Amino acid sequence: MNGWRDVLRVYGDRRVLAVLLLGFASGLPLLLTFSTLSAWLATESISRASIGLFALVGTPYAFKFLWSPLLDRLPPPLPLGRRRGWGVTIQLLLIAAVLTLGDMDPKANLGLMAGLAVAVAFLSASQDIVIDAYRVEILTDDQQGPGAAMVQAGYRLAMLTAGAGALVIAQAYGWFAAYATMAALLALGTLVFLFGPEPSRRASAATLERERHAEQFLQRRPHLHGAKAHLLAWLYAAVACPFADFITRRSWLAILVFVITYKLGEAMAGVMATPLYVSVGFSLDEIAAVSKVFGFFTTVAGVLIGGVVVNRLGVMRALLLCGILQSLGNLFYVLQAIAGHHIEYLALCVAAENLTGGMAATALVAYISGLCNVAYTATQYALLSSLTAIGRTVFASGGGALAERLGWERFFLMTTVVTVPALLLLLWMMTRRPQPAAAKQDG
Repeated sequence: MNGWRDVLRVYGDRRVLAVLLLGFASGLPLLLTFSTLSAWLATESISRASIGLFALVGTPYAFKFLWSPLLDRLPPPLPLGRRRGWGVTIQLLLIAAVLTLGDMDPKANLGLMAGLAVAVAFLSASQDIVIDAYRVEILTDDQQGPGAAMVQAGYRLAMLTAGAGALVIAQAYGWFAAYATMAALLALGTLVFLFGPEPSRRASAATLERERHAEQFLQRRPHLHGAKAHLLAWLYAAVACPFADFITRRSWLAILVFVITYKLGEAMAGVMATPLYVSVGFSLDEIAAVSKVFGFFTTVAGVLIGGVVVNRLGVMRALLLCGILQSLGNLFYVLQAIAGHHIEYLALCVAAENLTGGMAATALVAYISGLCNVAYTATQYALLSSLTAIGRTVFASGGGALAERLGWERFFLMTTVVTVPALLLLLWMMTRRPQPAAAKQDG
């Protein structure tokens, strides 16, 4: 019992609680350029074709790894340290962009509004790069699991706030009031960066030696000298070194395959969950109450439980346990398909899927955090987190066609076993020499 109390006490640590606020700041802008913005445009009688095109404003989230090396290496405009300086700078710009977006008239300035929405998405993706790097670097090894849980809990709470909360405010006071409220709430993240500690760049001798050798090599080239050589050396250290460092890891290719496929089954099932509920006769009100409201609380419970499991079992064993439970959770969709229109089965299905999915998500975030070399945290985490989206989008996109071909029961049985290769790959990696923890790994 004392051991479990110690684990739960980690959630009360000041730095772990700060991560909750950063997760909230990270999740808040997403819906302001997605479903909440779509609702605003719809109330202004903007054409459905134009509203559909606004989905493209989320593109920066998928490509944030491209400019993450700049945030890893460039000095920030504000002299608050590398992470805090960029964090405060980006959030101040983001607050201003959200306020300006909320003051737009869709009918008069739709094109300008689209440009501002892209700017908000770009700044939000950039904020995510800094927040993820800051979280990994300020937490100790035994706080990575609870920290991964807290950042996701804050993210989910922010999506509820920017979704349902913004719509309620807009209904009562107008869209500018809704967006201004969201901009004010973003200041919570700014306060964390202003009053939080600045993590040090704990570059090992091996890392510094690798970068110094690169500059010396370039300086010796007859056609490269002076500022040109320094620029190329800087680009090498900022862009090439993080990727070169990663592929020196043991089983690095297996790690990439695992990261992409670990949540594939859950993603395929999640895409077809609502169509299943509709097909067996649930009304939209029933789906909203159980899947969205009740589902929100079960997801938060899942990510917090996942943090405890990671802390108690370690990352690798937690990945295995949570991965197995995540796969078994998809069996409840089979039960739902067989049972039909029974609200208690819907509640059971939603609870099982969200609890196990939240646990697995926390374990995966903790694992990715532990893979990052603290000299290149922003770049490596941005790359690995982008890879996790491949399973959720590209590979899961064929779920509808498979469901039509196989039928509901066989489709969800298939999603239960599709993650087995990832779990077998995990078992194989567990027999290899374990990767060092994030806080200790460099060079």
